[in-house]
Amino acid sequence: MQADREHAVKVLNSLIETTLDSANGYKEAAENAQSTEFRTLFEERARRRMDLTRQLQQEVRSFGGQPEDDQSMLGKAHNKFVDLKTALTGGPDDKKVINEVERGEDVIKAKYEKCLNDDDLPSDVRQRLSQAYESIRADHDEISRIKHQYQ
Repeated sequence: MQADREHAVKVLNSLIETTLDSANGYKEAAENAQSTEFRTLFEERARRRMDLTRQLQQEVRSFGGQPEDDQSMLGKAHNKFVDLKTALTGGPDDKKVINEVERGEDVIKAKYEKCLNDDDLPSDVRQRLSQAYESIRADHDEISRIKHQYQ
């Protein structure tokens, strides 16, 4: 049973990092969006991802674990790369911002899907992740629609 708890904490902490990457990515997208509509959408998404992060952190605590509270190193590096790329390409525009947001949505959706297929996770954790995944998938699909409409 201890191994199950440790595995659940490890998986949840990995999702916390990815969800924090997403929240920070949305925050950065809001800062770079030219359209008020996109800025508002991205700010709301950043808030929702932070709410999800807090829920996942609580789940880790329920297993007696110490929840992650920071982005992954890869996420931090990506944010710096996007900042540099934006500076070198003449500044942000909504098309570039939406493309980056969709790329990030692809990453988080794939990560949640992988975790949902982890048969070593307790069923109650997979059930909670399934609920979170529905929100992630809906957000992904909406951003994909926006991207295809915008181009």
